[in-house]
Amino acid sequence: MGKVIRDLIGVIKDKASASKAAILSKPNTLSLRLSVLRATTHSPSTPPDEKHLAALLALGDSSRATASALIESLMDRLRRTGTAAVALKCLLIIHHVIRRGPFILQDQLSVFPAAGGRNYLNLSGFRDGATPATWVLSAWVRWYARYLETLLSTSRVLGFFLCSTSSTSEKDNQDDRLSSYLNLDLIRDVHSLVALIEETCDVPDSLLVEGNKILYDVTGLVGGDHLSAVNEILSRLGELSQRLSCLSFDESVELTRGLKRLEDCRERVEVLFSVKKPLVEGLWGLVGELKNGVGMVNVCREGGKLVSERRREQGSESARFGDRVVERGDSVRFSSARFGFNKLSLMVFDSVERTA
Repeated sequence: MGKVIRDLIGVIKDKASASKAAILSKPNTLSLRLSVLRATTHSPSTPPDEKHLAALLALGDSSRATASALIESLMDRLRRTGTAAVALKCLLIIHHVIRRGPFILQDQLSVFPAAGGRNYLNLSGFRDGATPATWVLSAWVRWYARYLETLLSTSRVLGFFLCSTSSTSEKDNQDDRLSSYLNLDLIRDVHSLVALIEETCDVPDSLLVEGNKILYDVTGLVGGDHLSAVNEILSRLGELSQRLSCLSFDESVELTRGLKRLEDCRERVEVLFSVKKPLVEGLWGLVGELKNGVGMVNVCREGGKLVSERRREQGSESARFGDRVVERGDSVRFSSARFGFNKLSLMVFDSVERTA
C-alpha cells in the first residue's frame, strides 16, 4: 500500500513539474525541459525510456545553442531534485551522453559550467531520507556523481571521451602517436586512468542492484568503462615497457607509484567483475613485469653509480698522486741504503740537468 502511495505521489510530482515548466520556460527551451522531465520521472526503479533518451540525444545534435540549453536543463533538474531515483536518472543520462552522445553535446557537457571545477556536479551532500531504500540509493547518487566527475577528468587528460563511440577515430590516431609521447605524458595518463579504477572500486556495497533496473544499467555502463580503461592502461604500459632504460629516476618513481595504486585495486576489481577476461588478466601480468623491470633497471643504475663513484674516487686518488709527481725544480728525499748509512740524501733536478 505504501509503495502505491509513493508511486502516486511520484506521478503527481511529474505532472506538477511539467506544468511548472510549461508556465516558466521560454518558448525556445520548453521542448528541451519537457524532454528532460519525460526521461527523469519519479518512477523508483525504471531507467530512462530508450525512446526518450534517444530523443534527448537527437536534440543535442542540432546546434551548439540547443546542446548548451539541453545540458543546462539536465543539470538544473539534477540539482533541484531531492529524489534519489530522479538524480540517478539524470546521472545516467549524463553517462549516456559521454558514451554515445553527439560530439557537440559532449563538448557542451565538458565545458559546463564555464568556471569548471573538480566537483561541479556537487552532490556530495545528497540525502533522500524518505525511506530506508532511498537512503541507500542516496549513497549511490553521491558515488555515481563522483565517478562521472572522475570519468570527465580522465577524458580531459586523455584528450578524448573514454568509451565514447564518437571518439573512435581520435583513439585510433592516438594509439599511432603513443610512441611520440613523452614519458611523463604516458605516466600522467596512467595515473589518471588508475584514478578512475580507484573510483570504480569505491562503488557502494548493496544488494539493491539485483532488484533495481536503474542500478543495473549503471553497473553495466561502469563495467564497459572499466574495460576501456584497462585497454588504455595496457597500451601505455606496453609503450613504457619499451622505455624502462630511458626513464629518469623521478619517472621510475612515479611509474612505480601508479603500478602500486593499480595493484591495490586488484582484489576489489576481482570481486566486482568476477568474470575473468584475458584483457584484465593481461594487465595484471604486465603490471608485475613492469614492477620487476623497473626494479632491475634501478639496481643496474645503482651498480653503475657505485662503479662511477669508485672511478671518481680512483680519479681523485690519481689527482692526489699527481700532486706528488716530481716536476722541474722540486726536491725529492730518498731513504735508501744505496746512498750510504741509510741517511736521507737530497737530489735536485735542476742540478742534474746542469751537470748533464
